[in-house]
Amino acid sequence: MSEVIAVTGATGRIGRRVVRRLAEAGAAVRALGRDREKLAALPAEDVRTASYDDAGAMRAALDGAGALFLVSAHEAPGRVRTHATAVDAAVAAGVRRIVYLSYLNAAPHATFTYARDHWHTEQHIRSTGLAFTFLRDSTYQADLAAMTSPDGVLRGPAGDGRVGAVAHDDIADSAAAVLLGEGHDGVTYDMTGPEALSFDEIAAALSRAAGRTVTYVPETRDEAYASRAGYHAPDWEVEGWITSYEAVANGEMDDVSDDVLTLTGHPPQSFADFLATHPRSYRHLLPQ
Repeated sequence: MSEVIAVTGATGRIGRRVVRRLAEAGAAVRALGRDREKLAALPAEDVRTASYDDAGAMRAALDGAGALFLVSAHEAPGRVRTHATAVDAAVAAGVRRIVYLSYLNAAPHATFTYARDHWHTEQHIRSTGLAFTFLRDSTYQADLAAMTSPDGVLRGPAGDGRVGAVAHDDIADSAAAVLLGEGHDGVTYDMTGPEALSFDEIAAALSRAAGRTVTYVPETRDEAYASRAGYHAPDWEVEGWITSYEAVANGEMDDVSDDVLTLTGHPPQSFADFLATHPRSYRHLLPQ
């Protein structure tokens, strides 16, 4: 009997892609999520409903699984605690290895506040004694388009820093390769695109794709807070938004890795190719 591979966040942007790839490979995949209706649409016969912070439900959902692909939970002040609950449930259920979707250059003092959460989660996984693999992804290419306002302005305190953004499909291909393969225990892989682009270059690529001018407007920290005040988001969330740009400015996001190629056998998608194949990602920028 083949090992059961449990995938959390199975209806999300990464999780559903991983479920599809595992199913196509003939793996015994178990899809976990909170919405049973959405789970039913996935190519997985074994679906379970559970949320990370419900230890009992998570343990029951993971019972009998040998491997767990743990997609990080939505950002929240208690996210590390939520992750720890899910990890502890996996241990209690007898899971033998965890593949965790982390973040590039996760560290306790990372500029990007959410990257700190990922580092603490990694440490908790290490402390369990289970086999583990960390996939540390860069900014998603789709998010670069989404961060651009409909008026064609990409603004933030990124300075002249660069980011090696990566496509969701490349993350999913890499995750499936790790989950289905061997020799990945104890390894951390950096998931990046093939190039590190400045925000001016990102704006130029969006301009070419959308057929209109898109510009990058660098901001100071104070300007960034002021321009986002209208969202009325909680302080921790706004700090996360702004520090994601500051991490770029500080050179923490300009890494370019060969790990996608090593794991999948194909090079990662460039931002220009992503835009060419995903026009929906920038439809809000198209001339009306």
